[in-house]
Amino acid sequence: MKFVIFGLSVSSSWGNGHATLWRGLLAAMKNRGYRAAFFERDVPYYASQRDLSELTTGPLILYPEWNDVRHLAQEELRQADVAIVTSYCPDAVAAADLVADSPVRAKLFYDMDTGVTLDVVQAGGPLSYVGPNGFSQFDLVLSYTGGTALEELREYLGARRVAPLYGWVDPSIHRPVAARDEFRGDLSYFGTYSDDRQNTLARLLIQPARSLPHMRFVIGGAQYPHSFPWCENIFFVRHLPPSAHSAFYCSSRLTLNVTRPSMARRGYCPSGRIFEAAACGTAVLTDWWQGLDEFFEPGSEILVCHDTQNALDALQADPQLIDRVARRARERVLDQHTAAHRLAELESILDDFPSWPESARKRGLAVHSAPFAESDACPRFAERTSGTWVAMPA
Repeated sequence: MKFVIFGLSVSSSWGNGHATLWRGLLAAMKNRGYRAAFFERDVPYYASQRDLSELTTGPLILYPEWNDVRHLAQEELRQADVAIVTSYCPDAVAAADLVADSPVRAKLFYDMDTGVTLDVVQAGGPLSYVGPNGFSQFDLVLSYTGGTALEELREYLGARRVAPLYGWVDPSIHRPVAARDEFRGDLSYFGTYSDDRQNTLARLLIQPARSLPHMRFVIGGAQYPHSFPWCENIFFVRHLPPSAHSAFYCSSRLTLNVTRPSMARRGYCPSGRIFEAAACGTAVLTDWWQGLDEFFEPGSEILVCHDTQNALDALQADPQLIDRVARRARERVLDQHTAAHRLAELESILDDFPSWPESARKRGLAVHSAPFAESDACPRFAERTSGTWVAMPA
């Protein structure tokens, strides 16, 4: 099977969560014997922080402008079985038009930022990666979150079929490793700065840090402003390449997950960071959202915090309890939430796909089939909006 992907970035993990996810899924595709080409606009922001230069599944195509690569994209699509356009792809609208006119059997959009997408659309704002026809030209829209977001994608963006494809982890990358002194802490948090996460971060990390000055807190990520309310026992790691993720998680007793409000209120929105930390054998402290208990058992595999006091209680909990939570969470992730599991779910979705060849549907994959639902394109969206470098695998 061959995939052609038009995405934000796979070559740089700087300031985005897409790259690490794609690397894990592409590794799973490699293990299944699949091929994949990835088209990424070569923007200076990611070029200056590039930490991957080639793929093992096929070409990584870095291009300066869409017109420079349009013909090559057409050629790749002629040989493909599945095309995927993603949220925040700089040329998503042009790529979607090209995919729509191609002979590809399965034409997918993968919204890896569903909460943001829906909030902007419902507020009447513009989205650079959604064209005037919404998602109606795609056979299927995959959503990084489930819950009410699935119906909203149909209602507001005209998606004909929708299915969740939740986050995942590559356990060959995220795994238990030795702690590093520069990352040591009682509670860590890893994530790019975002205004909409700040209130929760303040309740569950900054206020506990002020209440427990003898403990050490560590934040890793990018784009944190000078105005961030640091205190003496909060330490900052500016950027963590994927090679350092495991050591970062393994160097703290607990790590914090903070969910964007736009995702939390729709539910069924596990961050990839939860799976990464759990795979490293670190206990996760998280805010609550509907559906969390479908992924981890609260109190047994994950610790849920509703307020500052909950965070303080977790930080002062029996170390044996924390160890048990960490161990059980790792077991759950390895059993259900790896990149290989998500690829199997995607295969199962495609096996049930109306246009998929009968031979593919007869492969008999023994996995749970993520349901997708059909609907007619909703008019609401229509009313709202009247020198290429190719790195070949070794």
